[in-house]
Amino acid sequence: MTLAPDKTDLRVELLVDQRWFAVCDLAHLTPGRGVAALLQDGRQVAVFLDRSGVTYCVGNQDPFTGAYVLSRGLLGRTPAGQPFVASPLLKQRFDLATGRCLDDASVTVPAYAVRIA
Repeated sequence: MTLAPDKTDLRVELLVDQRWFAVCDLAHLTPGRGVAALLQDGRQVAVFLDRSGVTYCVGNQDPFTGAYVLSRGLLGRTPAGQPFVASPLLKQRFDLATGRCLDDASVTVPAYAVRIA
């Protein structure tokens, strides 16, 4: 009999510069909340686990204020079902899949491919 992997055995990995980079254990993520992580080159990212179990990652810096706070933002979905994080400061919403600001199409944050391994 094969047992399913324990959540503590799984890692969240990001595709950074065409390589997969482990940022944290899946067990460290709480559904509906984000955590900040530091990449090898010093960039900060915000990693999220939504309430349906899907992981996302965007840059942690709010481009409107310059503060590194997106990991503390509120998760939500548009009426069309598009997942977003709202900045905790000025409340601009960023698409978690693309990094595009839903309130100002000229602004984006980096978005990263995520996998659980």
